[in-house]
Amino acid sequence: MTEQETTTSHDEAHGGALGSRLNWLRAAVLGANDGVVSTAGLVVGVAGATDDRSALLTAGLAGLLAGSMSMAAGEYVSVSTQRDSEKAALDLEKRELKEQPEAELQELTDLLAARGLSRDVAREAAEQLTERDALRAHASVELGIDPDDLTNPWHAAWASFLAFTVGALLPLLAIVLPPSAWRLPVTVLSVLAALALTGYSSARTGNAAVGRAIVRNVGGGALAMAVTYAAGSLLGATGA
Repeated sequence: MTEQETTTSHDEAHGGALGSRLNWLRAAVLGANDGVVSTAGLVVGVAGATDDRSALLTAGLAGLLAGSMSMAAGEYVSVSTQRDSEKAALDLEKRELKEQPEAELQELTDLLAARGLSRDVAREAAEQLTERDALRAHASVELGIDPDDLTNPWHAAWASFLAFTVGALLPLLAIVLPPSAWRLPVTVLSVLAALALTGYSSARTGNAAVGRAIVRNVGGGALAMAVTYAAGSLLGATGA
C-alpha cells in the first residue's frame, strides 16, 4: 500500500463520526429547506395583498427572525433532553459496573457474541475492554454513546438558527430587491431552484431516490406559495 493510500485510509471517517457528520449535514439541509419554504410562503402571501416593499421587507424579516429563533429553541430543548438521557444512561452504567461487575462483564460478552464473535473470543474481548475502560466499553457497545462526545444542545441550536437564516434570506432578498413587476416571478423561480437543490442534497445524504425527493420538495414549496398567494390576494381584494 502506498503512503498516499495509507493517509487516505487513515483520514476516512468511520462509525459514529461518519454518522454524526451525516446527521449534522442532514439537519443543516433540512433547516435551510424550512427557512426557504416558510419565508417564501410568508412573503409571497404578503405580495398577493400588497406590492409595498416596506411591508414585504417587514414581513420577511419578522418571519426570518421568528422562524430561526423557533428552530434554535426547539433544537436546544430536543438535544438537551437527549443529552440528559445519555448522562442518565452513563450514570446507571457506572452504578451497575460498581455494584455488579461480573454481571456487566457477562452482559458485554453476550453483546459481543451477538455481533458474530465466538463465545471464547467474545469473553476475551470483553475482559480486555473492561480492563482498559469498562464504562467506555459498555457505553460504546451497549448504548452507542461516546462519553467524551455527548450531544451539545448549543451547537445544535446555533446550527439550526444559521441554517434557517441562510435559507430564509433567499426568498426575502428575491422579493425585495427586484423591480415590482419582477418580484413574484424572481421569487418563485429562485425558491423552486433552491428547493430542488435542498431536495437533491437531502436525498444524497440519506441515500434516497433523488428524483422523488426533488419532486416532493419542489411540489410542496410550490403548493405552499400558491396557497399563501391566493390567501393574500383574497385579503387584498377585500381590503382586509
